[in-house]
Amino acid sequence: MARPDPLRPAARTRSRTVVAQPVVDYAVEAYNLRKLYRTRAGKQAAVDGLDLRVPLGGVHGFLGPNGSGKTTTIRMLLGLIAADSGYIQIFDHEVPLALDEVIGRVGAIVEQPKFFPAFSGQKNLKLLAKAIGAPRRRVAAVLDEVGLAGRDKYRNYSLGMKQRLAIAATLLKDPDLLIFDEPTNGLDPAGIHEIRSMMRSLARRGKTVLVSSHILTEVQQIADTVTIIGRGRLLAEGDVNQILASDGHVAARVRVSDHLRATDVLTTAGFTVEPLPDRILKVALVHHKLDLAVITQLLADQGLYVSELTPIQPDLESVFLDLTAGQHLTAREERRHHPTRRPPQQRQRRGEHQQRRPERRRQPELPERGGRP
Repeated sequence: MARPDPLRPAARTRSRTVVAQPVVDYAVEAYNLRKLYRTRAGKQAAVDGLDLRVPLGGVHGFLGPNGSGKTTTIRMLLGLIAADSGYIQIFDHEVPLALDEVIGRVGAIVEQPKFFPAFSGQKNLKLLAKAIGAPRRRVAAVLDEVGLAGRDKYRNYSLGMKQRLAIAATLLKDPDLLIFDEPTNGLDPAGIHEIRSMMRSLARRGKTVLVSSHILTEVQQIADTVTIIGRGRLLAEGDVNQILASDGHVAARVRVSDHLRATDVLTTAGFTVEPLPDRILKVALVHHKLDLAVITQLLADQGLYVSELTPIQPDLESVFLDLTAGQHLTAREERRHHPTRRPPQQRQRRGEHQQRRPERRRQPELPERGGRP
């Protein structure tokens, strides 16, 4: 199946007004999404002209730092909040206008689901199946699919078991599209491996899995395609392999006898050099493909001979850092750098001032009429 275009800068995305016809089938299409929230500093965009295209089938990673607008976007896709502007389509149905016609084909985990602690996983799912009109026979099937017996009480579940039960709950309706928002938060390595394996298994069955995460290396292991966002804007989208191949920041590990002299030589030649343990250098050339022969020649001309020269393969994390270089993309950093917000000391003093105010307004008690003062 064809994939979306591999890389698109955010600046072009924001200025585009006409969207080209897609060349593949999509489970989810969203164009020019925008969502504003009121803050003390005024209106701020949680999602700012975002495009999102999720190909039909496979695992699609929805990536970005905390506060970049991932959860807000997912809530708009599910009709939990309304977009201020933009267009959303799920399986050829406009959302939220035709949400009722398509919601039965969608299963989602946006926040930690609530289950009855004193009930077993099986009983919790039976109650849920009855509430949503799913066949009771699906309960045993989905518990088996996620590897849970379902007989233990929910309060005794580990965090990984709770997350698997949540996934089982989304499978009761046998949906075609599954949306998971940060599904591995707080899990140990074994739990993360289980969730990853489960998502790949769902994709092999023909399901479309949209998974959001801020851990790029984790998603790289399971995703077929990705969308990378920052500050509510599109940074890149496309096939994982194509995005990695298009990365212009390629590095190499270099071991040389005199690493200090080698650092001076390579830095003077325009390379970026980062010292690593054991006198190894990480050498990179920003926005250019790295020619290992050039490194060898430069060092040899200065009497420095290389004992190790190993290319470092790019990953999604390096691509993301390159795309976001120099930008404050998280909501926390945006607040930290906003000039109009009061510092914590002023907020504290104002709170103390308000607490003392009733004491200053207290009036002396007056004697009753006819009494003595």
